[in-house]
Amino acid sequence: MTRLAAFALPVALALALGAPATRAENLVELSAESQMQLDFHVPDAALAAMLPAGWAPNVATQGPAKDANIRMVFIDRGDITGPDNKPLGHGANQLVYLIVPIKQAASGATGQMVLVGITADPADAPGPFGVYLPPSDHRMARAVVADGGATRVEENWAFAAASGERMEVHLKYERRGAPKAAAEVRFYSAKDPAMAQTWKYERGLDIMRNATVNVGDRVTDFSYKVTGGRLGALFDGSEKVLSIDAIHWSTRAAFAP
Repeated sequence: MTRLAAFALPVALALALGAPATRAENLVELSAESQMQLDFHVPDAALAAMLPAGWAPNVATQGPAKDANIRMVFIDRGDITGPDNKPLGHGANQLVYLIVPIKQAASGATGQMVLVGITADPADAPGPFGVYLPPSDHRMARAVVADGGATRVEENWAFAAASGERMEVHLKYERRGAPKAAAEVRFYSAKDPAMAQTWKYERGLDIMRNATVNVGDRVTDFSYKVTGGRLGALFDGSEKVLSIDAIHWSTRAAFAP
């Protein structure tokens, strides 16, 4: 895949979502992160039933995000600091959440909507969107081996909540270099869209397997599991995995009113 094509997903996402309207907001926190994200198409009716009135999925019709109506993102957060540059909480955390590309018909507002998440730090629940669950169990392990010029990575993530929700992924892949991209995206809560933040970030996105764009396939082992609570209606066995993406690095600034 060319460097230009590698830019496609973050750039296309930023264009599809549109730049947030100018608003007076304050810096809430800064963090350095690595992520593993999976794009899916899940049953449209089941997803629509979980969205607030007046909001609907804003699904890309072309490019690497084509047909993806939900994304599961596993996040390893480090160097979490407040606007005074002092650590917040433990200064590090892991979590997983489900986000939906979204649009409000009445206002034309676009962005990402956070449906539900599970956070390793109980103090982080219910979080800025009111939808994070504390863990009953969680684990994250990453192994990196450089051998003969190739860098091979194995990742295992698993999060469970006492209410029954569970999200996990296991995969092995060959890591490649990822170009830098930047975006500014508005994130809304599915519980109450008035709970919102603007995220500004820079990151390197490595698309390792994609159903639309021919990036080659560098994933050698892959499995996932999503069960429990409302998640079963979305992941009923008919869902399709459309993209497997590693974000090797990301710097994120969160702003809120």
